[in-house]
Amino acid sequence: MEGLARIPQDRIAVLIGRKGATRRALEEATNSTLHIDSTSGDVSVVWNDEFDPIVRMKFPDVIRAIGRGMNPERALQLLNDDHHLMLYDMREYVGKNANQQRRIRSRLIGRNGRIRELIEEHSGAEIVIYGSTVVIIGDEEGLPLAGQAIERLLQGAEHSSVLKHLETERRKKRMAARNLESIDLRDESERFAALVPGLDAARRKRERRYKDAQVDPSDEGAVEEMMELAEDESVGFEEE
Repeated sequence: MEGLARIPQDRIAVLIGRKGATRRALEEATNSTLHIDSTSGDVSVVWNDEFDPIVRMKFPDVIRAIGRGMNPERALQLLNDDHHLMLYDMREYVGKNANQQRRIRSRLIGRNGRIRELIEEHSGAEIVIYGSTVVIIGDEEGLPLAGQAIERLLQGAEHSSVLKHLETERRKKRMAARNLESIDLRDESERFAALVPGLDAARRKRERRYKDAQVDPSDEGAVEEMMELAEDESVGFEEE
């Protein structure tokens, strides 16, 4: 039996689920058998004969996320290769004073939950605040964005500054993604051209003709240049 994590008492029922539904779903997703100590909150697992070593490595994070307020269905995203968990303890920033914790919790959530909602929208991550813990689940791009925003708010940064920085970073990532997509399309076009003999030459000829067609008629030099034949072009005459 392998220990996974210890969760708070009030999260044990959530981990088990109605009539054990959540527990069964977790076991099916990980090919394992869970053991939950309802007294201590300790969660252990026995792995079946065939299991994924990556799942084994990530399963403790799933249990931690559920134990810290995350919906079990959302926590299961952590089993995906590109999703990860990040935890922040408010006490490390404001101490154990209950009033200070309430104040910082309000800053993170915002009026009607708007600040948390905006961070989630800009990063694509999911954020839960449970007690003094901030839980973030996101992919490799969104998690650092959300984590940085939460950390700056915990350190006392203004909402406007944090959200502006978040929007700027998201815009940079969008531009980078577009540039990468453009490169991929260009590479694909070049690979296709390599498979079709003469395609590049025909494409260049077409581009040249299109460019030449834009010559100013009053520019005699340009007109003369346009009339010159390329190496692969010729003019023939036939009598009718």
